[in-house]
Amino acid sequence: MASSILPHSPFLPSRPIPKTRNPKPQTRLLVLASKRDASGHMVDENMIVLRKRIHEMKMIERNYEPPSDWMDWEKSYYTSYDAYICEVMGVLQSELMNTRPSVALGLMALIMLSVPVSTLVVVSNAIEVAKMILNGVLH
Repeated sequence: MASSILPHSPFLPSRPIPKTRNPKPQTRLLVLASKRDASGHMVDENMIVLRKRIHEMKMIERNYEPPSDWMDWEKSYYTSYDAYICEVMGVLQSELMNTRPSVALGLMALIMLSVPVSTLVVVSNAIEVAKMILNGVLH
């Protein structure tokens, strides 16, 4: 005479679920592994890891052989190039993190200004050389 007030299984529906004849087509789900920083811009912390893995997969597909049009010295560094780049960027990052922000920003501003100035100097010298050549040929 053990009668229960609750249904015998509270987690199962009380009535059967009807089966549909035409199930919905499967949809694809796109998952983005990214975050937003404090200003709302997209941030992807592991992009360098992704690029490195893509490069490694391309190397595996080529059987670790560099392209044939490369020079010999480039071919010699082909397999260890990623390690060199990661090491150099790590040293640069650690040095920049150990400096004062004003020094790092000043160096960045100096580099950003020196590139256009040096480009302008090279172009103006090339124009002067072209003028001298044209004047010497024409006169």
